[in-house]
Amino acid sequence: MGSNELEQNETEKEMSFNAVIAITGFVGGLFWSLISYLAFYLNFSRVGPALVLMPWALGEWKETWIGQLVSIGVISVLSIGIAFGYRLIFVKINKPWPGLLYGVGLWGFIFIILNPVFPGLKPIMSLDINTLVTNLCLFAVYGLFIGYSISYEYHERTEHEGETIQS
Repeated sequence: MGSNELEQNETEKEMSFNAVIAITGFVGGLFWSLISYLAFYLNFSRVGPALVLMPWALGEWKETWIGQLVSIGVISVLSIGIAFGYRLIFVKINKPWPGLLYGVGLWGFIFIILNPVFPGLKPIMSLDINTLVTNLCLFAVYGLFIGYSISYEYHERTEHEGETIQS
C-alpha cells in the first residue's frame, strides 16, 4: 500500500524541449509525407515522396511503392533537422504565419533552387497546376504544423514555468 501512495505522489518528468522538437519534426514528416503519397497515388500531384531519392542512383525500385515508403521514412528523419531549423529562426513568434511562410519557403527551396539536383523533376514552369498547388499547400500546412507546434510548446514552457529554454 505504501508503494502505491509513493507512485501516486510522483510527478511525471517532462521531456526536454529538444526531444519535443525532434518528435514534432519526425511526426510532421511522417504524417505529411503520407498525405503527399496519398495525393500522388490519387493523381493530384505528379511528384511523390520518392522525390527525395531521385539524386541517388539506387535502381528502379525507388520509383515503386516500396521506394515511396522508404522515402517517407527518409523524409521523417530529415524533418527532424527542418524542425530544429525552425527553432533557430522563428521559435519566439507564437503565431501561425511564420510556420506557413517556413513551409512555403521550403517548397521554394526544393522546387526552385534545388530543382537541378532532382533529375526527374521538371522545371517549375513545366509542372502542371495541380502538382504545383497540391505540393505548395502540403508544404504550407507541413510548415504550419511544425512551426505552430514548436512555438506553442516554447511559449507554454516559458510562460508557465518561467524557465528559459537553452539553445
